[in-house]
Amino acid sequence: MSSSKTEIHKEEWNRRLHEVQVTKKDLNRLIMDYLVIEGYKSAAEEFSQEAGLSPPVDFESIESRMNIREAIQRGDVEDAITRMNDLNPEILDTNPALYFRLQQQKLIEYIRHNRIAEALQFAQEELAPRGEESPEFLSELERTMALLVFDSASAPPTISELLSPAQRVKTAGEVNAAILESSSQGKEAKLVGLLRLLSWGEAMLSERADFPRVDLRSELVPEKEDALMHNLAQT
Repeated sequence: MSSSKTEIHKEEWNRRLHEVQVTKKDLNRLIMDYLVIEGYKSAAEEFSQEAGLSPPVDFESIESRMNIREAIQRGDVEDAITRMNDLNPEILDTNPALYFRLQQQKLIEYIRHNRIAEALQFAQEELAPRGEESPEFLSELERTMALLVFDSASAPPTISELLSPAQRVKTAGEVNAAILESSSQGKEAKLVGLLRLLSWGEAMLSERADFPRVDLRSELVPEKEDALMHNLAQT
């Protein structure tokens, strides 16, 4: 037997929302966590002053982490590895999977720039021995080497995607998470986890009730971000 959904009107929904007590201090910490994790150094410095909130990390460490991420996203993997070792050599020493990802990205960059002889030598000397250690590494090496077989127009999506900007972003994200973990910080901003929880909660509630949904796309457009940060700090 099915029953009709409960309807929650906007006025009632807003009343219930206002009954939830969230302190200014908690909101400020949530914003600071997001700015630090995502690497917005200048915004974190400004927000720290506006909100009167002590940062959880040294701001210079944010800049170092972002320099590493930016190096990967522009394809300069060697520079990223050097900077990582300068920051904390134990990160790569204790994380063979991450080191393989960076070496894989370096191989991709050789192929992207048509440096085929260097790509073959690098794959044979650096990646092939690691492929023998793990089926996953071997599979990724084979997928990367397939870029030499296909041209960009005929390559299957699972292979051509390695040359996309998204691949660099993915590798940079894995490195960013490893650096954060090494400094005892969360891999992901708490705000991202809360938004995921919000989405899950709305999906569960929608099975039982009709209610006003939160439209994050219209609320958090780029041109409103600076004003939002300032207003939250002043609330």
